[in-house]
Amino acid sequence: MTLMSRFLVVTALVCAPLFSMAQAQDARPAAAPSAAVQDKTLTVFAAASMKNALDEANAAFTAKSGVKVTSSYAASSALAKQLEQGAPADVFISADTDWMDYSSGKKTVNDATRVNLLGNKIVLIAPKDSKLSEVKIGQGFDLAKLAGDGRIATGDVKAVPVGKYAKAALEKLGSWQAAESKFAMAESVRAALALVSRGEAPLGIVYETDAKVDPGVKIIGAFPADSHPAIIYPVAATATAKSDAPGYLAFLRSAAAKAIFEKYGFTFLIKPTS
Repeated sequence: MTLMSRFLVVTALVCAPLFSMAQAQDARPAAAPSAAVQDKTLTVFAAASMKNALDEANAAFTAKSGVKVTSSYAASSALAKQLEQGAPADVFISADTDWMDYSSGKKTVNDATRVNLLGNKIVLIAPKDSKLSEVKIGQGFDLAKLAGDGRIATGDVKAVPVGKYAKAALEKLGSWQAAESKFAMAESVRAALALVSRGEAPLGIVYETDAKVDPGVKIIGAFPADSHPAIIYPVAATATAKSDAPGYLAFLRSAAAKAIFEKYGFTFLIKPTS
């Protein structure tokens, strides 16, 4: 064997293990992102009626903080039950105090973070092309006659906040008994809104904020504020909230969030923190 041949053999023997080690290193999976990076997201369970306003508020919070917010919208009753069953969320915003109280009793929210953030109103709506307009709602209001052979859409009066408010108002006005059989109970206020918007129900009772964001409906009457319990949206961090939740709650109490919520028709119930 020539000197050159011996050199090549030795070189191959030395380099082969090094090449194999390099291949092995290249084959290793990329390091997983740190927990801090992975946790830069928050999950918010929010009442269906908040969708448009909260989507905008979330976008503003993300632009300011870099924390992404994913919202799950449904009836407050459904969300409270999901929290009870262990669904992962960092913040809960209910459309009434009852379901927040329920979550408090189940220890699924952090009571120390709870605040009554927003207020709203309930209104009577009809499809935009309806001949009905300017209905005066007061004592003795005959909703059953107004509905005729049609249905009245609202949330489930046994569980969904808007339905509970609607029933309370109609009972106080002396209108519930005659109209009860005409109600189409929906799983959420947005589902009730859709029934009217599509013309499947000639009347509906929803929040004023919902009616304002759907061009397919029009408001034909407003329920007196004293005909039902005050409409309050409490917010709280959950018992398992991530470390970014307090910052998010602080943003919801800010002047920037106030401007967004008021643009959509909500009443801001607290003094802005900044």
